[in-house]
Amino acid sequence: MRELPKIKFSIVVPIFNEEGSAKRLYIRLTQVMRALGEPYEIVFVDDGSTDRSPAILRNLHEADSCVRIVTLLRNFGQTPALKAGFDAARGEVIISMDGDLQHDPAEIPSFIQKLDEGFDIVSGWRYERKDAWLTRRLPSRIANWTMAKLSGVPLHDFGTTFKAYRREIIQDLPLYGELHRFIPALAASSGARITEIPITNPPRQHGKSNYGLSRVFRVFLDLLSTKFWLDYSTKPMHFFGFFGLAATGAGIFTGSLLLFQNVIAHAEFASNLTLTIATITLLLAGAQILCVGFASEILSRTYYESQKKRIYVSRATRDSDDEDLELGREVEDAIYADNGNHFENHVNPSQLPAQTRAERPTLMVSAHQPRLVRRIAGNSLARR
Repeated sequence: MRELPKIKFSIVVPIFNEEGSAKRLYIRLTQVMRALGEPYEIVFVDDGSTDRSPAILRNLHEADSCVRIVTLLRNFGQTPALKAGFDAARGEVIISMDGDLQHDPAEIPSFIQKLDEGFDIVSGWRYERKDAWLTRRLPSRIANWTMAKLSGVPLHDFGTTFKAYRREIIQDLPLYGELHRFIPALAASSGARITEIPITNPPRQHGKSNYGLSRVFRVFLDLLSTKFWLDYSTKPMHFFGFFGLAATGAGIFTGSLLLFQNVIAHAEFASNLTLTIATITLLLAGAQILCVGFASEILSRTYYESQKKRIYVSRATRDSDDEDLELGREVEDAIYADNGNHFENHVNPSQLPAQTRAERPTLMVSAHQPRLVRRIAGNSLARR
C-alpha cells in the first residue's frame, strides 16, 4: 500500500452561511498553496449553515482530494468550529482564517516565513480596518488594549481569526465558549513564542456579519475567566485566600474596637450595633471565601490529577545517545585527571599504592588526613 505524503500545511476555515464566498475562497487558497509546493489540506468546518454552503463544500470535496469537510450538527459558534477544525487537521502547521474573504490568502506565505524564523504563533494585525467605527472598531480597540495588559501579550489584534500555529502548540489548548480570541494568551502562558504581522482587511463582499455590539460584554467576561485561569488555575487559594484573610482581618478589627469601647474605654466611638453587624458579616464572609478557596484547591487538584494533566509544558526531551555517552566519558576522564593532579600537589605519591584506572581518586577529604573514596568494581566503596 502506497504511503500518503505527510501533510505540511492545514488551512482551517469555519463556514456559516457563506455561499457567496466559499468557492472564491477555495480558488484563491488553492492557487496560493499549490505555489508553495508542499503537501497541504483545506479543512472547511460547516458550522450549521442553512444556505447553499454545505452543497458547495461537498462539490469542492468531490473535485479536489485536498479539501476536507467537518460538518457540525448545528451552529455551535466560532470557537467550537475552530476547535473541530484543529482536531481534524493533520498538518505540521495549522493556519486558521475566516470564510468571508476578509482575509487574503495571498498573505499566507508571510505567516509561514515568520514561523520559519522560530515563532510558534503568528497573529494577523488588521492595522487598517474597514468596519464601522462605533460598533466594531472602537469596542475592538478597547478590548485588545485590555487583553494585552491583562495577559502580558503585546498584540494589537486578538480578535482576528487569521493566525498560524505550530501543531504542537494548538492541539492541546482547551477552547471553550469564545476563547478563540485568547489563544495567544493561553499559549503564551505555556511559553509559546508569539509575533504578529500586518494584514489587509478587505470589506465584506457577501452576506452579513454575525457579530454585533453585544459581543463586547461576552468578551469582557471571557477575559476575566481567562485571566483567572492563567494566573490561578493551579493555585486558586492564592486568589480567594487574599480576600478571605482581608475580610477576616477586618472583622477582627471591628470586633476588637467593639470590645475596646465597651470594656476598656467605656466610650462609644462608633455605634455598637454597626460594629456588631460589621464584625459578624466580615467574619462570616471571610470564612466563606476561605472555604471557597479550599474547595477550589480540591477541584483544581482533582482536575489535574484525575486527567493526568501536566502543570508544565516542555518543548522537547533529549535522550542520551552514543555521542552523548562519549562526551560524558571525556568529561569524567577530565574530572579524574583534575582530581589526580590536585591530590599529587598535597600528598606524596610514594606513600600511596599504585592505582588502576578503576581506582582513580574522586574525592579528597583533607590534605593533612588523606582519605580517598575510590571507585571499585561492583559499585562498592573502599576507604583508605
